[in-house]
Amino acid sequence: MADSATMERASGTAAAPVDQDVLIVGAGISGIGMAVHLQAHSPDRSFALVERRADLGGTWDLFRYPGIRSDSDMHTLGFVFEPWKHEKSIADGPAILDYLNRIVDERHIRERIRFDRKVVGADWDSAAARWTVTMEDASGGTSTTTARWLYLGAGYYDYDSPFDANFTGRDDFQGQIVHPQFWPKDLDYTGKKVVVIGSGATAVTIVPAMTDPKNGPGAAHVTMLQRTPTWFAIRPAKDGLANFLRKILPEQLAYKITRFKNVKMQDIVFQKARTKPEKVRDFLTKQVQKTLGDRYDAEAFTPPYNPWEQRLCLVPDADFFEAIKRDKASVVTDHIERFDATGIQLKSGKHLDADIIVTATGLSLAVAGKIPVRVDGDIVDWSEHYYYKACMFSNVPNFSAVFGYLNASWTLRADIVAEYVCRVLNHMQATGTTVATPVLADPASLTEENIFDFSSGYIQRSLHIMPKNADKLPWRLNQNYLQDRVDMRTGAIEDGVLSFGNARAPAAEAEAPALEAAE
Repeated sequence: MADSATMERASGTAAAPVDQDVLIVGAGISGIGMAVHLQAHSPDRSFALVERRADLGGTWDLFRYPGIRSDSDMHTLGFVFEPWKHEKSIADGPAILDYLNRIVDERHIRERIRFDRKVVGADWDSAAARWTVTMEDASGGTSTTTARWLYLGAGYYDYDSPFDANFTGRDDFQGQIVHPQFWPKDLDYTGKKVVVIGSGATAVTIVPAMTDPKNGPGAAHVTMLQRTPTWFAIRPAKDGLANFLRKILPEQLAYKITRFKNVKMQDIVFQKARTKPEKVRDFLTKQVQKTLGDRYDAEAFTPPYNPWEQRLCLVPDADFFEAIKRDKASVVTDHIERFDATGIQLKSGKHLDADIIVTATGLSLAVAGKIPVRVDGDIVDWSEHYYYKACMFSNVPNFSAVFGYLNASWTLRADIVAEYVCRVLNHMQATGTTVATPVLADPASLTEENIFDFSSGYIQRSLHIMPKNADKLPWRLNQNYLQDRVDMRTGAIEDGVLSFGNARAPAAEAEAPALEAAE
């Protein structure tokens, strides 16, 4: 007797031709990584990338505020296949763009990227076993392309609309208001009084950059206005071990050792924060106290939550604290009453004078790049679907996306997701199938769990639009890279959940043979 997979393939209809086997949406870290993994692991599959912007880089092309840099080390934010060669492991935006551009040029990926193409619709047709993707160019014209598999590397936040805190009196302010996501190229802050609202990675990057004498005269003074303090982790911008190993070992081996060391250290610190938070609190507090000395202010640097309940804020070479010690920066912990003509009135009664206000108040998350996705004409409501293997979604065929780790580098997830998708594609080729669907017949059988055990505002504001998370694999977006790496690289592709088949005949066509057989 033939097995069910063979019967399904035999009964399926022929898949319609496509423009490419895999269409990658986004030419940032996730998209570029997928392209390279396809070249290495699924070389027989054709692929193309579409990018809404005029250049590659994603986040690193969008954000142009002063000091833009990685918020994790580049030996883990870099790809598994391409060593990070710069001396600094906490790298600035231009260095990261150089890294990405070198990869796409050396591997001849640039010619596969269609720039200025915003995806405005993606439609799956089971009868044809393919996606039809609608794109809009810079002039507003539309075009379509087809693919067997759709891979979203579009990031996790809204490129068009950052979080708006709706500050009262905003229109009364007579100075300039800037959001880091839309930083003006010609903004002159020399000698100006600046207030940066926020206490996350963006704010802590902008403050020292606007006051660093190496960048020119800089602002007269920058005040970071925070509602809630953040946990800071101070570390050197250069990885001494990495730079030493590169001198004595082959580059790939040195990178592999450094990457392993940093992954383990990230995991140890995270696990320690969850099991013995008081020890991590003490360590981080002592770091800041030692750096600031008599400038240390417990109110400003003691968050009301434990480390890693929100993402730790990295401070390379203690630059943020050095700006405070030079009297070029300060931290105020208070709530905003309103903006007025000359600055910000605080609820405590204090007033912050400002020429420029920077609203580093956070991002707005977006699912699937805000692209309307339909399966056989039905719009996909992502909040009704479960994650599968941290990259696919229940009952959505031939579709994958990347949402990086919150407790580790984004690229760690991007790498293993790309490797896993290549394994699935290779399995489909070996079995003669064209459709792969994570089948969840009974969602009620799963126990739903908070998708992110983090209290960050941008996470909490977006839970209602996010896909569902179960309390056990494979139906979850896991936050354990070491476990995921083993599962994604070695776990069985045919696991009893991921179903493989071929193009499905429309219902009217499928009923006709059945009626003839009955007669």
